[in-house]
Amino acid sequence: MSGERPQYGASTGGEVPVCPRHPDRPSYVTCQRCGRPVCPECQRTAAVGVHCVDCVQQASRRRPALRTGLGGRAPRGSPMLVTWWLIGANAAVYALQWLVQAAGVSLLQMFAYAPMMTTSEPWRMLTSGFLHSMSSPLHLLLNMYMLYLFGRMLEPALGRTRFLLLFLLSVLGGSVGVLLLSHPLSLVVGASGGVFGLFGALFVLQRHLGQSITPIAVLIGVNIVFGFLFPGIAWQAHLGGLLTGALVAFGYTAAARRRAGRRR
Repeated sequence: MSGERPQYGASTGGEVPVCPRHPDRPSYVTCQRCGRPVCPECQRTAAVGVHCVDCVQQASRRRPALRTGLGGRAPRGSPMLVTWWLIGANAAVYALQWLVQAAGVSLLQMFAYAPMMTTSEPWRMLTSGFLHSMSSPLHLLLNMYMLYLFGRMLEPALGRTRFLLLFLLSVLGGSVGVLLLSHPLSLVVGASGGVFGLFGALFVLQRHLGQSITPIAVLIGVNIVFGFLFPGIAWQAHLGGLLTGALVAFGYTAAARRRAGRRR
């Protein structure tokens, strides 16, 4: 006996076409794709006629994922979902810093990064990017504002996965900059490495697309100079994140050029 669903079933009036999903329901309407009878509950409107539920599901599985111009998976729903997640995560951690401090616990001591901790506690190179100075709420607000501005430009262009990877790698790159250029006891926190990675990525992407790079170049220059002029700013993390973001974006554009070449 075949495992296929029956297309027809017996009735008191003779052999009557019935819906494969509902054998007790006669149906004289057929699916335009597979030709099987389909009852009103299983009918899905198509450009011509109707399709059955099974054909609609099969077509959706075979449909290729939409891609951005740079090869990332095009976001469905909110084009800034990861950006909002990152902003929310940083804000939640900042609130947690204050809450646990009331209990005598310091998240800065537990998760901030200093070069001397690289070997013993390497995860701090990433966790430090989600902590911010408690003495200056402006530190958090400026970073989140920049993350919002650049996230709304980069996330739709790159896709969620690539955008998230860009940010996290830039945070790590900022920590590497601190490792190479700072004193071993220098304790750093903040999402600045990730934000500067977005600066570097936008510079590379705009150059790749033939757009003017003057505005982003000026913004990068002003922020780098600002970091050198004022004490307490980890310019090493800025440089590390900037270079990492530019390198990651260069990899994205190189891959996009290769795909375009294959299509041609």
